[in-house]
Amino acid sequence: MPEHTSFLSYLIAMFPALGENMHNFGATFLGKKPVDAHGAEPIAASLLVVLIILFLAWRAKAAVTDYEKSVIPDEKLSLRTFFEIFIGYFYNMMKDMMGPKRAKRYFPVVGTAACFVFFSNVLGMIPGFLPPTATWNITAGCALVVLVAFTFYGLKAQGTGFITHLAGPWMGPAFLPINILIFAIEFISTFVIRPVTLSIRLMLNIAVDHLLLSILLGIFTLFLPLPIMILGTLVAVVQVLVFCLLTSIYISLATEVHHGDDHGHDDEHGHGEKAHA
Repeated sequence: MPEHTSFLSYLIAMFPALGENMHNFGATFLGKKPVDAHGAEPIAASLLVVLIILFLAWRAKAAVTDYEKSVIPDEKLSLRTFFEIFIGYFYNMMKDMMGPKRAKRYFPVVGTAACFVFFSNVLGMIPGFLPPTATWNITAGCALVVLVAFTFYGLKAQGTGFITHLAGPWMGPAFLPINILIFAIEFISTFVIRPVTLSIRLMLNIAVDHLLLSILLGIFTLFLPLPIMILGTLVAVVQVLVFCLLTSIYISLATEVHHGDDHGHDDEHGHGEKAHA
């Protein structure tokens, strides 16, 4: 993938102190060669996305402070209605997958991921900006958060059963090598392949889409890139859905109790439910 210089690259280059801090960050925490403006750009873009989300969330919260006004839908699309529709979609997706109780419990991870990935993807639609999700370091970080989350939730819901069930059903000492083989395959699939494919899928789709858009914008600056921008918007939205859907599936599978213990599946009315991911 060729190097791409965006507005943030020039901004970082204009402020030596910011570049030096990013330099030190790369050397200290990444354990690699200190990064330059290109290397620091995804980090700066990610911080920008976080600030945008915090600002929009603050404005949306201010719009629902008054309870009497908050229960009345706005006549036009507003920031409040956007977040209600956007957040509500992913919550309903989780509720249909794992039930209302677990959906409420684990929604903060999926909801936060949805906001970050969506606004990161959309940032790439603005000329002069590079989407953070077009860099594998950023998407790998997102996938690592998902890995830590569903592992923690799985251990909390199932205890050691979350690990032991990877070996499959116990078939006796004679079949111990088969159980060990099943455990090795499931362990690699769960803790290695899942986060790698989750991060690479998102990164490749956004990077290729942004590269194609950048090339066409460089060749034709007015009307011709519009179809590509529309397609890019569709790709940005679909990748948010795919990332959050897979995250929800991983959490649902990790928190599903396997030994007849259905305490983790009670819904709000006390009835048992089964995860049907």
